[in-house]
Amino acid sequence: MRDTVAVFTLLFLQVLCAAFLSGGTILTLLGVNHRPIDWELRELLEVGAMLGLVCGAFLSVIVLTRILKRQKRAEDQLRQVSGAFMELMQTRFRDWGLTSAERDVALFAIKGLSTQEIASLRGTAEGTVKAQTNAIYRKAGVNGRPQLLSLFIEDLMDDEMLPAPAAPTDHDQPDATLRVAG
Repeated sequence: MRDTVAVFTLLFLQVLCAAFLSGGTILTLLGVNHRPIDWELRELLEVGAMLGLVCGAFLSVIVLTRILKRQKRAEDQLRQVSGAFMELMQTRFRDWGLTSAERDVALFAIKGLSTQEIASLRGTAEGTVKAQTNAIYRKAGVNGRPQLLSLFIEDLMDDEMLPAPAAPTDHDQPDATLRVAG
């Protein structure tokens, strides 16, 4: 939220400065008569507008850097979760004793593909895919796709499957020298 406010504030500042710097020229081009301001005041305002644009550009770089770091962190977390999900699926498939073909079908089913789409991708008949999905459901002890998917979601939400919290950094620790007298 803070970055959003900062971005819009910077954008407003830059638009305001650019409007001031180009305002006189635009008015002249449009043929609008305007009274020129004193040159000393104009020079002072132009210097202020240029400083505003430079500061806006500098702060934009800072905000963009923060946003890119946050995006990279989110992508890394997503990659970790995706890897954990794939590892969990492979472990479950092994535990259930799924064949290689059943593993492929189970993966496609979890991804949400229809029986027809799975058969087309695997180059098999729909009846074969239906038989394989029934075998998968029987081995997993579920009645259908929603229950199959819920098994994995429940495992991922289990506290044991979640990654351990990051170790605190020095700036997260209270200063040992600050103690409350009792």
